[in-house]
Amino acid sequence: MSTGITYPKGFKTSALNCGLKQSKLDLMIVTSDPPATPAGVFTKNVCCAAPVILSKNHINSEKIKAILVNSGNANAATGDEGYANAMKCVEELATRLNCIPTEILMSSTGIIGVPLQSDKIINSLDVLIKNLSENNDENAAQAILTTDTFAKKAVCEIELSGGKIKIGGIAKGSGMIMPDMATMLAFITTDVEIDKHILKVALKKAVDKSFNRITIDSDTSTNDSVIILANGASNVALTEDDKITFNEALESVCIDLAKMIVRDGEGATKFVAVIAEGCKTENDADKIARSIANSPLVKTALYGCNPNWGRVVAAAGKSGVSFDQNKLDVYFNGVLTVKNGLKANADPKILKKEFEKQGIEITVNINSGNSQATIWTCDLSHKYVDINVNYS
Repeated sequence: MSTGITYPKGFKTSALNCGLKQSKLDLMIVTSDPPATPAGVFTKNVCCAAPVILSKNHINSEKIKAILVNSGNANAATGDEGYANAMKCVEELATRLNCIPTEILMSSTGIIGVPLQSDKIINSLDVLIKNLSENNDENAAQAILTTDTFAKKAVCEIELSGGKIKIGGIAKGSGMIMPDMATMLAFITTDVEIDKHILKVALKKAVDKSFNRITIDSDTSTNDSVIILANGASNVALTEDDKITFNEALESVCIDLAKMIVRDGEGATKFVAVIAEGCKTENDADKIARSIANSPLVKTALYGCNPNWGRVVAAAGKSGVSFDQNKLDVYFNGVLTVKNGLKANADPKILKKEFEKQGIEITVNINSGNSQATIWTCDLSHKYVDINVNYS
């Protein structure tokens, strides 16, 4: 049984090696029958890739027939030629699927600044379409990876007022990750019948609570895309009373995928949750938690199993949020380490033991309000440097 994007009804996928990589799967397609209502959230990086520009235009279509995804080449910083190459791929696929080009979306991931060999993609389309199946989910998830070490998939089934519907998704991302909608891609499918505007709002909310709450290295990539397709194949229409249930389910799938990305961070040895609480606003909490999660000093201390609370205090202080440092409390895995801005009497041996765990929770309370936010991140290791030195 599928555990990814073909889990909902009406979706098929296929993947193969088209030659952008030497041997690994590097081309994937997902199709919808019937054509699906789309929504998407894309990178805010102004140097966005050609397929992002293309998909941002096509996402306004009422229906989408397919998404074409390649890895091994980001098709970013490739100018007009890059956009033309992406459009060639889309136009050729549209011809074969008997639809118009604006009913096709495209995403790419890989090395920046290298012209896309669109002929390799186009020459593989016939085989790609021939092999479409509801059972190729794992290959599809593998084909979109770059430095990832494992495929990322999540599904759920929920009961709405009109019956059961399914949501499925796959994602990739390991480095250059701080979505601010990275080399982060996520594709989500659902068989619910839903209004386009409602779907767009639901996706934006889910992304804000998931993919926009993770950071590996504070870099927002040129290619970040989160796309959802809803095809109504379940014959269950979303009602007003169903909105909360659907939104929570979509958010759950997105959070599962986002956490997998953090766990697979380049060279990561630890999964870290940074929680800022006691803040005046959620925005303040987000800034503080994000500042800590992005601090190289905090992240290297995590890798070195060094409970250096001073680095956490300093990172909170540089967040841009004004607060009284004399009210600041810091906890490591629930162990009170800083109280009212001063060192607490935490046992160093206990703290050291906590930092040797693979899961660490850093909680900062500024005791100024009732708002909080969580950012998920990882440590920064020697291996991260090695991976990125050798990437291209």
